[in-house]
Amino acid sequence: MNYSELQDLDFKYIWHPCSQMKDYETFPPIVIERGEGIWLYDKQGNRYLDAVSSWWVNLFGHANPRISKAIADQAKKLEHVIFANFTHEPAIHVATKLVEKTPDGLEKVFFADNGSAAIEIALKMSFQYRAQIGQPKKQRFLTFTNAYHGETLGALSVGAVDLYNKVFQPLLLNVVQAEGPNCYRCPFAEHPGTCDAPCAMFVEEQFKMHADTLSAAIIEPLIQIAGGMNMYPPVFLKKLRTLCDQYDVHLIADEIAVGFGRTGTLFACEQADITPDFLCLSKGITGGYLPLSAVLTTNKIYYAFYDDYGTMKAFLHSHSYSGNPLALRAAQEVLAIFEEEQVLEKIAKKAKLLNKLAHEAFDSLPYVGEYRQTGFVGAIELVADKKTKAPLPSEERIGYRIYKRALNRGILLRPLGNILYFMPPYIISEEEIEWMVNTAKEEIVEFFKKKKVGII
Repeated sequence: MNYSELQDLDFKYIWHPCSQMKDYETFPPIVIERGEGIWLYDKQGNRYLDAVSSWWVNLFGHANPRISKAIADQAKKLEHVIFANFTHEPAIHVATKLVEKTPDGLEKVFFADNGSAAIEIALKMSFQYRAQIGQPKKQRFLTFTNAYHGETLGALSVGAVDLYNKVFQPLLLNVVQAEGPNCYRCPFAEHPGTCDAPCAMFVEEQFKMHADTLSAAIIEPLIQIAGGMNMYPPVFLKKLRTLCDQYDVHLIADEIAVGFGRTGTLFACEQADITPDFLCLSKGITGGYLPLSAVLTTNKIYYAFYDDYGTMKAFLHSHSYSGNPLALRAAQEVLAIFEEEQVLEKIAKKAKLLNKLAHEAFDSLPYVGEYRQTGFVGAIELVADKKTKAPLPSEERIGYRIYKRALNRGILLRPLGNILYFMPPYIISEEEIEWMVNTAKEEIVEFFKKKKVGII
């Protein structure tokens, strides 16, 4: 079949995620044939720099030789086995390494198959723990404005992005919502690099009113990714941990998108020197190869479920692909790459270059309100007015229109509303970082130039 025939069949039969399918009438999907390193190649021979790591999952490049070989070797031995009463070496190895590398005090690992499932597991564990230790009133969860934790019903319940949540509101859990940190539009007018997170007072206000009914608070450490690349300092996390301890509320750290080096440390919680009660991981854990997630928790929580069968205290949550050997072999290789190839040191050098180049490129543009960066994640917030920080009209879909233009230049910059961002695979070269930033700038400048004169 030729290219257009493939696109026609796709449009006829496939319902794509996170898409208004009517858009595909005029902007059909790009048929990708292969990936190599940071590049994706379509069936027409065009290539695209994957500046978003294909939904934030790809750490070490497409078709990475080490990970590909590890999975191929594993497939010849064991592709899957029921994970109740059975186990295998990749699972044991990954669990051991995760306990070793995550913050002290996280001692048990529960495997699932995607990020939303990890959130559901953490919520259920916290809820059931309370019931089993004699705290049945603590049934609710505290979440934050602009939070995103996934799209299953429990995960949506603790999210706060109307685009995903609003239509399902009648089905969702009754949660407590606190105003979260918003450093770009800080109500205290503090600089995020020097502030002492006075916005933590909003959390304490909610704890004072609701702590007797709260089981856990859930947060995305350092960066609210899907909520607009909203970045905040580690001190907020530290204060949140203290408040959770003070009011007997579990802390669930959702590091599904920010874990495995994205923020500059292996896990974002390290920068606040805290240990959450639950740590949720996914996305980069397999380098973008296969679905896998993990929830780490403490022995204190684990032993509230550890009892004779007849007490019915076991955690009866399961997925058919829990502990899948292929996915865990990929994760094993990812962790080995971190250990053997000085990944964090390399990321730090590249992050410094990205920060320098991006500030030079974007700070002076009148329609860029802010360029912000945490670790190796950078975000360009496009605004209608730089001084007032007024947002651009969402109905104009400016981020989406720039994204389409950028694809013609060979760069994948899928936006979050009117926020464009850089989250490339770690193997990107310095020359490719420079090209990525310069090309993004050129397309942004050209778009607003044409918009100003009414061409688009």
